[in-house]
Amino acid sequence: MIIVDSGFWFGLLDKRDSYHLACRNFLAQCDEPLITTYPVLTEALHLLMSRGYAAQGLTLLDTLNQLQQTNAFSIFSLTDQHLPRIRQLMEQYLDLPMDLADASLVLLAEQLGDGRIVSTDQRDFNTYRWKNHQPFTNLLQR
Repeated sequence: MIIVDSGFWFGLLDKRDSYHLACRNFLAQCDEPLITTYPVLTEALHLLMSRGYAAQGLTLLDTLNQLQQTNAFSIFSLTDQHLPRIRQLMEQYLDLPMDLADASLVLLAEQLGDGRIVSTDQRDFNTYRWKNHQPFTNLLQR
């Protein structure tokens, strides 16, 4: 499974985004299931809606539904048991700072045992480490 950050979803749907073509190309050639978290989806939808892309927000939900129907997409659900680790991560990366969406993806990588990600956030995901020492591998090439 490949982890997906909010910037990917935004880039996929915003034709003016500098990552749009890279996001489209990645999705077209990807042959593994994608996975993300609800905080990431919340962030992606907020970005789209707050920038006047309400229709693209609905398109995102339609895209996710289509991917889910073919078992090409799933959502990892956080539980109250994850809160201590999320807090620990957010404290560790306080200088960036790390938001809830990014913390949820680091935790997801730890749960999966795999740090392959598609993200437009080069700085943060080059800095973050899952299991405190494993680097992420960003599969999104521009």
